[in-house]
Amino acid sequence: MSRNLTEKQQKFLDVLFEEAQGNLSQARKMAGYAETVATSAIVNSLQDEIAERTKKFISSTAVKAAYSMKQIMDSPTDLGNKEKMAAAKDMLDRSGFKASDKVEVTASNPLFILPPKNEED
Repeated sequence: MSRNLTEKQQKFLDVLFEEAQGNLSQARKMAGYAETVATSAIVNSLQDEIAERTKKFISSTAVKAAYSMKQIMDSPTDLGNKEKMAAAKDMLDRSGFKASDKVEVTASNPLFILPPKNEED
């Protein structure tokens, strides 16, 4: 998805995910766009790049989320742990680290117990 961006577009993306911390208007100003340029026009032209960088940003928070969960395990009675755990879980889910939904059962000699037959069967 690598396309040639203008210097201002590249600067906008860089500051959006750093100094501006997601503030679109601030990123527009920091990138050197004129006040007359609509922020929505910049965002529309960079929609794919913003989405890609957002995915990378979220995945980069996965390590911090995992450490937060570990800290909660180490100090389970600290205030705010419920909220921290929910936020960490959400970030891990969005990063692709979802809890397994299935359970695998194995046995060396499987035995199946069937219900008794009814007279009608």
